Amino acid sequence: MQIVINTYGAYLHVRDELFEIKIESKKNHISPKKVRSIVITTGAILSSDAVKLAVENNIDILFMDKHGDPFGRIWHDRLGSTARIRQRQLEISKSSKGMEIGISFILMKFNNQLKFLEQMRLKRTRLSAEITQSIAYLKDAVEKLEKISNSGDNNVRGTVMGIEGSAGRQYWSVISMMLPERFQFKGRSRNPAMDEFNCLLNYAYGVMYGIVERSCVLAGIDPYVGFIHTDHYAKTSMVFDVIEGYRIFAEETVIKLFSRKKVNKKMFDPFRKGLTLNKEGKTILLTEFNEFLDTPVKYKSRKIKRRAIIQFDLHQLANSWIKKFPGKKINSKSDSLEF
Repeated sequence: MQIVINTYGAYLHVRDELFEIKIESKKNHISPKKVRSIVITTGAILSSDAVKLAVENNIDILFMDKHGDPFGRIWHDRLGSTARIRQRQLEISKSSKGMEIGISFILMKFNNQLKFLEQMRLKRTRLSAEITQSIAYLKDAVEKLEKISNSGDNNVRGTVMGIEGSAGRQYWSVISMMLPERFQFKGRSRNPAMDEFNCLLNYAYGVMYGIVERSCVLAGIDPYVGFIHTDHYAKTSMVFDVIEGYRIFAEETVIKLFSRKKVNKKMFDPFRKGLTLNKEGKTILLTEFNEFLDTPVKYKSRKIKRRAIIQFDLHQLANSWIKKFPGKKINSKSDSLEF
């Protein structure tokens, strides 16, 4: 399970070899054997004993700001898997193979978005023409990226980012049309989000960043050595590359919140001429998102949770670099407890 601490002033410490979360007079006790990760989204008190217990049980503690962006992580100091994987990653990052892998994650994103739009076209018949136009645009972007990927040219980052940005604007335009009129938006906005949709989406993406970084480390992949986002000095460039393939998890969750009429103005607070999620908003989003991520789906001839798909894919990617498949077991701990 994942523990989410979302209440200001919550106290996380250890009692009788169990995590104790204390909020005013209420106490909850949880065995570390049941915990996959701890996410802290607000001002909280954390004891060194709690950190030690987490480290000893391979539990990462992730800190997120009010926008949902991870700004720090506490984890053990043991690197995942073999150093050969990271050596190969560095070699690949300097070759056209690295560009090919980076583009593959963007192609995964586009194909996921195409599948989603095709599903929506069946449900939103009044927007059939607009959705069809967006589908055609994305398909064209896929064709262009496939040609670049097969070209063997390693100096095409600007072209790739341009295609991605243009397709993204088209995609978000039609997504806005699907929302209730009072929640429609004018393009993507970040830090701060200028509308409710972007506020929720930014936070969900932030959660995804944390999951992807953790999956990279477990697979033995260096989160800081990217293939396309190589200009991000001292940033988790590989995380920026990989997350493209799984952004649809966040997008589907947020869009469904609006479709199911679970979004209201009370979930947001004003922040720097924009909006930020408050406690109510975080609770609604994280509850829905964790449920979505922990739902088993059929993937590559097996049934696994969506959350585990990322780790499964990255293990396969890392093992392909060193040409062996030790068959690591995917961590199946699931569910979420919020405080």
